[in-house]
Amino acid sequence: MPDQQLRRIAIFGSTGSVGTQALDVIAANPDKFSAEVLTAHGNEELLIEQSLKYNPNIVVIGDEKKYSTVKQALSSTDIKVFAGEKALEEVASMDVYDLMLAAIVGYAGLKPTLKAIENGKAVALANKETLVVAGDIVMRKAVEYRVPVIPVDSEHSAIFQCLVGEARNKIEKIVLTASGGPFLGKKPNYLVNVKREHALQHPNWSMGAKITIDSATLMNKGLEMIEAKWLFNLQPDQIQVVVHPQSIIHSMVQFEDGSIKAQMGLPDMKLPIQYAMAFPQRIPNNFPRLDFKKFNNLTFEEPDLRTFRNLALAIEALDKGGNLPAVMNAANEVAVYAFLRNRVNFLDMTDVIERTMQKIPFVKNPTLEEYFESDGEARTYAADIIKL
Repeated sequence: MPDQQLRRIAIFGSTGSVGTQALDVIAANPDKFSAEVLTAHGNEELLIEQSLKYNPNIVVIGDEKKYSTVKQALSSTDIKVFAGEKALEEVASMDVYDLMLAAIVGYAGLKPTLKAIENGKAVALANKETLVVAGDIVMRKAVEYRVPVIPVDSEHSAIFQCLVGEARNKIEKIVLTASGGPFLGKKPNYLVNVKREHALQHPNWSMGAKITIDSATLMNKGLEMIEAKWLFNLQPDQIQVVVHPQSIIHSMVQFEDGSIKAQMGLPDMKLPIQYAMAFPQRIPNNFPRLDFKKFNNLTFEEPDLRTFRNLALAIEALDKGGNLPAVMNAANEVAVYAFLRNRVNFLDMTDVIERTMQKIPFVKNPTLEEYFESDGEARTYAADIIKL
């Protein structure tokens, strides 16, 4: 990347964990990046603070009720302020940025990401649900518009990095590593009593609430398996999960000659964020370095699918395909929302997801409209089970 040419970044979801860390990367590299677009759903205070610090071209607040607050706070600047879900799509369609960092949590990130691709913009994808819900359509459009989709998830970034220079070499399988979350080794009789505050204490990573709960249930790893299928054009039997509690190896690729490449490092999301934003260059930073003297024992084990049934449900959705991953994802979002508000217990989340997957009609080759319909039906059904 030439020094004189700033890469203009649009951060969709700037107030979340990934978004705030991306802004730290931009602040550390003012000669390489500028924050052109910042969006948030409801955290208007942090969005205002970020806007005053980074002076973007455009900000969007998803919650329309908070528009006047943001508009008033930024009235002394030249920043353009928009509000509402439609505005997210409209701004994604504007030619005011070079790369979208898609960091909106959950299904809400799908439409703006599709608009960015149709706008010919590179996408750094931190929202795994986008590919879980409609991976076939998203990646087909990326090919059609010749848009790079660069993964930000540490596991998919690891696979992506291992594949640089290997375009002509066939993948035998990929191995996604899982920390195991805070309840590694626990059995159902323990998990019955798990509360919100326990599940939010991840041993290795600092993440937002939704992804931390998904990590605790291993649903996160299931979503990553489905995402990997689309990102790397794989069959389900080419995707394996192993539990690696130290979170030093972020994932691996095994090639058809049996050779395995692994990407390693300390668990720090800023590294894959920076890699995606600067790709294909690697740029220097002052992040902590891995010291092998402190990690002389790296261990691996099979995931416990009988206890953590969310992963088994995700593997079923991966194998069956169609609209089933979209249904599973919708039910999971509703279940996690309810758990974070103490409306269901830890193990009940899995029952809600399983019942919803059994109830919503299966569609083998859905259109985008059918994906949206399946998502809506699944959310309604899951909410009815929980009595939300």
